[in-house]
Amino acid sequence: MNRLAKRGSETLIEMVATDDDIAVLTKFKSTNPEGEESNGPLYKTNSTAGSELPGSSEGLSSTETTLLISDHQGFDKRQQSKDSIFFCDGVRRIDYVLSYVDDPKQDGDKKTERRKEFENNLLKSGLELETEDKKDSEDGRTYFVKIHAPWEVLTTYAEVLNIKMPIRENDIPSAMENPFECMFGPFRLPKEVMNPEPDYFTAPFSKQRQELFFIEDENTFFSPSVRNRIVYYILSRCPYGTEEGKKKFGIKRLLSNGTYTAAYPLHDGQYWKKSKDQNCGNERYTLYTQWARFLRFYKEQPLDLIRRYYGERIGIYFAWLGFYTEMLFFAAVVGLICFIYGLITMTGNMSSIEICDESIGGEIIMCPLCDKNCEYWKLNSTCESSRYSHLFDNVATLFFAIFMGIWVTLFLELWKRRQARLEYEWDLVDFEEEQQQLQLRPEYEAKCTQKKKNPVTQEMEPYLPLTSQALRFCFSGATVLFWISLIIASMIAVIVYRLSVYAAFASLMEDTETLQPISSLLTPQLATSVTASCLNFVIIMILNFLYERIAIWITDMEIPRTHLEYENRLTMKMFLFQFVNYYSSCFYVAFFKGKFVGYPGAYTYMFNKWRNEECDPAGCLIELTTQLTIIMAGKQIWGNIQEAILPWVWNWWRRRRARTNSEKLYSRWEQDHALQSFGALGLFYEYLEMVIQFGFITLFVASFPLAPLLALMNNILEIRVDSWKLTTQYRRPVAAKAHSIGVWQEILNGMAVLSVVTNAFIVAFTSDMIPRLVYYYAYSTDHNSPMSGYINNSLSVFKISDFPVEPGASLGTFTTCRYRDYRYPPDHEKKYLHTMQFWHILAAKMAFIIIMEHIVFIVKFFVAWMIPDVPSEVKARIKREKFLTIQILHEYELNKLKENLCNRTDYQVEKEVIATEGKRELAQVMA
Repeated sequence: MNRLAKRGSETLIEMVATDDDIAVLTKFKSTNPEGEESNGPLYKTNSTAGSELPGSSEGLSSTETTLLISDHQGFDKRQQSKDSIFFCDGVRRIDYVLSYVDDPKQDGDKKTERRKEFENNLLKSGLELETEDKKDSEDGRTYFVKIHAPWEVLTTYAEVLNIKMPIRENDIPSAMENPFECMFGPFRLPKEVMNPEPDYFTAPFSKQRQELFFIEDENTFFSPSVRNRIVYYILSRCPYGTEEGKKKFGIKRLLSNGTYTAAYPLHDGQYWKKSKDQNCGNERYTLYTQWARFLRFYKEQPLDLIRRYYGERIGIYFAWLGFYTEMLFFAAVVGLICFIYGLITMTGNMSSIEICDESIGGEIIMCPLCDKNCEYWKLNSTCESSRYSHLFDNVATLFFAIFMGIWVTLFLELWKRRQARLEYEWDLVDFEEEQQQLQLRPEYEAKCTQKKKNPVTQEMEPYLPLTSQALRFCFSGATVLFWISLIIASMIAVIVYRLSVYAAFASLMEDTETLQPISSLLTPQLATSVTASCLNFVIIMILNFLYERIAIWITDMEIPRTHLEYENRLTMKMFLFQFVNYYSSCFYVAFFKGKFVGYPGAYTYMFNKWRNEECDPAGCLIELTTQLTIIMAGKQIWGNIQEAILPWVWNWWRRRRARTNSEKLYSRWEQDHALQSFGALGLFYEYLEMVIQFGFITLFVASFPLAPLLALMNNILEIRVDSWKLTTQYRRPVAAKAHSIGVWQEILNGMAVLSVVTNAFIVAFTSDMIPRLVYYYAYSTDHNSPMSGYINNSLSVFKISDFPVEPGASLGTFTTCRYRDYRYPPDHEKKYLHTMQFWHILAAKMAFIIIMEHIVFIVKFFVAWMIPDVPSEVKARIKREKFLTIQILHEYELNKLKENLCNRTDYQVEKEVIATEGKRELAQVMA
């Protein structure tokens, strides 16, 4: 028998553990009218609840639960508040809930035995259980096991997990107020929402030094998020028996094999109204009203309250997302200005003027764009597309590409500073990953039967043999390569689609009179590009859906040793796949389309069948813009639908099916049970979504200056959608610590470097800027209008009779056609070879790439060097806090020493006090 006495309380908790019957007996002392103490109700709750039998508790079987309530107390369970988060006694807080359906048809005896053993071991670990019979549940078939962690358990595991708790209120003066603070008043939230609790000096909790800590009330000293984190730690390591010669343990395995249907901590109440129970918190209601409503989109986020309710890991995510959105505002403003510049100068663009001019573009006959069913066409048929191309292909594109290279550096460096400030404010400065992330995964311990001695701890630990690791990695790598090859194959299929349907679009638009009015705007090139982009987006989403499950499966198969290894491996697999999946089509349009075409009479063919695509006479940039817009916007729209509408519909349907008797009590644990589980990978998908978006606005931003604006509008919505679904549609996640965004920081750094290279190549090879500049400075002959004649200069001449096989196009009175390239005419001795201007332009492109990359990289490194990762103010506050904490701890030890030595001689006391003070001074000097 294990007796736990609750300090400072009149409640005596007596835990009895036997082989056949495990019960929690709770006696409550009450006072009668005469002032005498009398025993209150006696609760007996079996760990494997079956049916509820009134009357005596004698002779109960191991599957029965008896609830004995004395009539004079007048306690009626059905009068309990729907939002109650306490046991039936109204005193012990529910820290965790397990649910299961007792179905004898589906391995019922085996699951019952597992539950009995598991709950038996939970009781032995010090937790207290109370089982809700299925007759009291809404659906009449689900049992709920409510778990409470008493003070003794909380203090023990708080020390094991090295949880920091307050020892004294922070007396360090706050930073100087911003003189422009009044301007940000409309964006601020109330102070009690932004700072839900005072700022304290903290220290790792010590069970032996409880008097040192700021304990006003044992019931509220540990916050609900800390309590559920401790309980989950116990649940994830609690054994439930031996099967097939292997020791089985952990709530995750019991959930996967169907022994339990759900395991979750409770929300503290309903989100749409405050709880009537004063003992229930209203943090969920506050988060919903002040944070999760879309009309609050312009308000700051209550990060401290988010961290207090959901834990540091979710708090860090929303802090990063909010900071990313704030920085996007500046990029969006500059991008919008560049777009407006292109809009203003569009009418004065000499290239589009010449293309649209009947006397210039109307007289230029272009060669057919396909071998069959394609006609010769006039250049001015691309008039409208050439005008719109100037919106994104102008001198502002170069400025914006350089600006974004510097912006991404500022974003990453300033985020490091913001992250360092959060580490200090959230007591994560000395947080070590070993405390949580580097602990062995239960799956690793269960599957690895071989053991070896850990050189650090000198203890025997399970390990995976090197040969097994090698085989698993080879299989995993082959699987990833197969799926990446599948992406490349699908991209090739889309390219074949482009090549195949272009002729069909050209013939359709030529023969259909109803399409003639829009033929100048919707050219065959644009129609092919739009439909191919839509088809590519659909393929991307299908492959993404399938690969997500494959990536999780092969990561599980690798049996990573720690949670950190598991997350990092899954992150790299998913990111590598999605990088290729989402960006491959953009890379094709940007760097391959129109680059290996050949020339009339000597075209290059894919698989010796389909002629390679050509760019529009105004360049390929407009097609890259179309591709980027469709994929980026489509992904964001579908992502918001998936995150907001689908969870709501799913929860609505589950509640509709579950409610069989509206008169029954729909309790707090049942309301949360009807919600969806956030899952261990919930944040992983949120980060992945944002990092993919980050790639769109950095890797290809030179082709679409409005991309940051689209991302900004999406993120404003994303913050409220994520907060809304987390607060209203999902069960409360288990609180977890994190002091950074983890491996995503390195991925963002890599994409920032790659973005400089890709944007330099886009400006040089995809846009038409460098050829125009070369013509302006080296080949223009009109000093009054230097760009006059550029279109004619950029198009080469081909003699139609030189076609090896006569194309299917009808011939008119013309004998030559034009094509986009820099080659000698048919009457030149170097017939159809590249001209010197082609080599000049190529040299200028390479020189531009080298110069732009060096300039941007130099500025990036200089900015990174100038901005320290940790603000000087934070460094000073960290040092001050460490000094005061050491001082407080030594004063505590010194006072204890004086008390212990009070019975000794004055000489002995003085000698030991002097020695202790000397140690304290030495420690302060070293600190």
